[in-house]
Amino acid sequence: MSHSVAEIAAHLTFWQDWFYSRCVGSAQPMVSSAAAGWPAVAPGSWRVVRSRFLDRLNALASLGDGDVTRPLTPAIEFPPLANFTLADALIHVATHNAHHLGQVIVLRQLLGAWPPPSGSWTW
Repeated sequence: MSHSVAEIAAHLTFWQDWFYSRCVGSAQPMVSSAAAGWPAVAPGSWRVVRSRFLDRLNALASLGDGDVTRPLTPAIEFPPLANFTLADALIHVATHNAHHLGQVIVLRQLLGAWPPPSGSWTW
């Protein structure tokens, strides 16, 4: 596999951070390459990476309590996202997370760490 579970979580957090900034009105520029959205992960930093992912996920979820039909201001400079509303941004993040969390499940299956030891639905 090309990325570890921690690297995938760091990637998701990177984009959650970026979209959160855009959703609250900060004009963060789009990264110059896809590789820039895959930050390095220090060995032994899983707890920090996991915590940051969950914290930002909760912050994004709380934005859904507002007017989700409002356009992002300023608009995102990338043409396919230029007309995004708050709802569009939140759906984009959710879809992106679902894609990569599927990769995490496959990695855990390959490692023999699925289903989760704490129990859960596995489908």
